[in-house]
Amino acid sequence: MRSVLQRMQTWAERRLPALTRYRRPESLPIELHRRRIYIVPTSFGLGFSVLLLVMMVGALNYTNNAALLLTCLLGAASAASMLVAFRSLDGLRLAYVRAGHAVAGEPIELTLVLESHRRRHAIRVDLDQDSTAFAIDANGIAQVVLQLPTLQRGWLPLPRLRLWSSWPLGLFRAWSWLHPEQSILVWPRPETAGPAPHAAADDARHMRLYLGDELAALRDYRAGDSQRHIAWKASARHINLLVKDFEQPQSRPNWQLDWRQLPGLDHEARIARLARWLGEAQAQRRSYSLWLPGNQIASGSGPLHYAHCMSALAQLP
Repeated sequence: MRSVLQRMQTWAERRLPALTRYRRPESLPIELHRRRIYIVPTSFGLGFSVLLLVMMVGALNYTNNAALLLTCLLGAASAASMLVAFRSLDGLRLAYVRAGHAVAGEPIELTLVLESHRRRHAIRVDLDQDSTAFAIDANGIAQVVLQLPTLQRGWLPLPRLRLWSSWPLGLFRAWSWLHPEQSILVWPRPETAGPAPHAAADDARHMRLYLGDELAALRDYRAGDSQRHIAWKASARHINLLVKDFEQPQSRPNWQLDWRQLPGLDHEARIARLARWLGEAQAQRRSYSLWLPGNQIASGSGPLHYAHCMSALAQLP
């Protein structure tokens, strides 16, 4: 029965777009109201209606007032459940949508922020084949996390979202469509393997020691060392005097990642290689700059700099 209802709903969405609210994307926030909420009986509700009909016929046939009263009470309860299911969605408001970061081919995390002026229970939101239940408590805000599959880099428009509820008795199903006018940015997928970026400064001359401010190690005492640098406590456990060494390796040079340094690769291959280099630089905690056609990003490091560079790669035509 459920598969039949789903096929009928799919047919209605294709043939009757006005009825199922198959319309253009809407700007946020989106608030549900009575003109965009639809109610249909569930398969359990249809079976319950048939049972009530049989009970009513039997009660009238045998003039059984108690059975007729029970049938009327059950019918009134089912009608009240339809109103409650409608009120579960009426006035619900989608405030905004936050998106995480993901490379092409991996699901990206979406956070839906829904608001309401009263409590709501047992509401579900469907995104493709993903369905998540949530409720809104006294603070009037609910955050629902969904996983959206991705295929390629660039801007990905948000698909339609379906909100529905069959609370409290499961006899009726109220649903509505949400289609936010918002796109999310999908990062390019890095190549799996390849050469490291060329950095002329990565040689022994730039890895020499320099005098720093922080303790690097302990070494044997040499003539001319200052007595202030002698580690007296550590020397007491050794035969020779030990001196605090403040010499540290010089910091590694910046990586200059340049689109123009990859002339033998096609457009997408260049993007994939630069994405891999960005990931390696981030993993090694290096400072790096990025040159792209029409966009030059200065040297920097850290998660925000990495996200800025990957987003610039994702938006290349």
